[in-house]
This record gives sequence, structure tokens and C-alpha cells, in this order.
Amino acid sequence: MPSATNGRGAGLDVDKVAEEAESMFRRALDDVKSGSTYKQLGWGAAAGWVTGYLGMKVGKLAAMTLGGSLLVMQVANHKGYINVNWAKVNHDIREISEKVQDDVKSAAPGAAGEVKKFALENKYVAAGFTGGFLIGLSCS
Repeated sequence: MPSATNGRGAGLDVDKVAEEAESMFRRALDDVKSGSTYKQLGWGAAAGWVTGYLGMKVGKLAAMTLGGSLLVMQVANHKGYINVNWAKVNHDIREISEKVQDDVKSAAPGAAGEVKKFALENKYVAAGFTGGFLIGLSCS
């Protein structure tokens, strides 16, 4: 696989970096799993809170961007700057929606199994993550 460059001509092996990141994540998770119940709950809650908080912020930004662009496009269409073929837009949106639904359905069984396996092996981390995630959602 060709390596990416960092702008200064030096190569960066993406596969190697991904392996190192995965190794570091696994070591950290093993450290948490070997810790006390409180440590597992704490780390799970912290990770859940960060995930929930960032998810809400990114979700709000995405919704505002999409809504704002649709509003600008509608105003430009109304003023005569552009002529939007809304039938084609709606058709394309339906096609994309169906493709995404098919992709989610095909990926969901495997992903759900992995999440369930992780949650069963790491009950305290999963419980802490769930609580932290809900708190993170409510904080933003």
C-alpha cells in the first residue's frame, strides 16, 4: 500500500499507525479490565460522556448545516438565481436512503454481536459508558 505524506516529503505508513493505535487501545482496555470495579465504571462513564457530548455537538452542527443549506437553496430558487429540479433531488434522496438502509441492515448483525460480546465481557465498563453517554447527551 502506498504511504501518505505529511507535506514535508516524509512517508507515513498508515497501516503501521493503525496497528500501533489498536495495540495501544487494547493495552489501555486490558489495564482498565484488570482494575477495580470503580475504575471500570469511571473509565466507562468518562468515555460515554465524551461520546455523548461530542455526538450531540456534531449532530447539531450537521443538522444546522443541512437545514441552512436547504434554506439558502430554497431562497435562491425562489429569487430565480437557480432552478432546482426537486423531483430529481427527491428521487436521488430516496435512492441514497434505500442504499444506506441496505448497508445498515447488512452490517447490523455483525456489529450488534460485537457490541453484545464486549458488553458481556466488560459489564462495569459498559454500564458506566451507558450512564456517561446519557449524561453527555443531556449536557449539550
